Amino acid sequence: MISTSELKKGITIELEGTLYQILDWQHIKVGRGSAQVRLKLRDIRAGHTIERTFQAGEKFPRARLDRNTVQFLYNDGDLYYFMDSESFEQSTLSLEQVGDAINYLKEGMSLDILTYKDEPINLELPNSVELEVVETDPGFKGNTATASNKPAKLETGITIQVPLFVDKGDIVRVDTRTGVYLERAG
Repeated sequence: MISTSELKKGITIELEGTLYQILDWQHIKVGRGSAQVRLKLRDIRAGHTIERTFQAGEKFPRARLDRNTVQFLYNDGDLYYFMDSESFEQSTLSLEQVGDAINYLKEGMSLDILTYKDEPINLELPNSVELEVVETDPGFKGNTATASNKPAKLETGITIQVPLFVDKGDIVRVDTRTGVYLERAG
């Protein structure tokens, strides 16, 4: 059990049989009334976000998630297949479970899969990935230190803003948390 005083961002709790990850929390003290805690929660399975308010001191069952390193194998329609790096067992996640991670998945890449009671729940990507630029406007000589950006389509299908000197075929490093270009990697 975890008390409201021990809550932090990223902790996973179980409410009414549903797993939620804490995205944000606020301690609220109003006048003479008792203190309350307002939580912004994301349903791990369904992906939607809710806000709930609880009395300070209330306790919640903490969900223990296991983390396994896996390798992304391939996708077949709306199903994504992963192989455990140690046991070589395969796991399957649906498109809804993969979520925004689809924009950064590349065959053969290593990442973590979170499981709850042997059920695959969610993916945890590395902080940055290297992807190839497959489509962008051509760069021009001399555009090496400007602050201007242009759109570039990457091998996974996502389009991000990159500096003008990045060309088709370049490998770029992208932050998976924000979707922002970090640097040219190759």
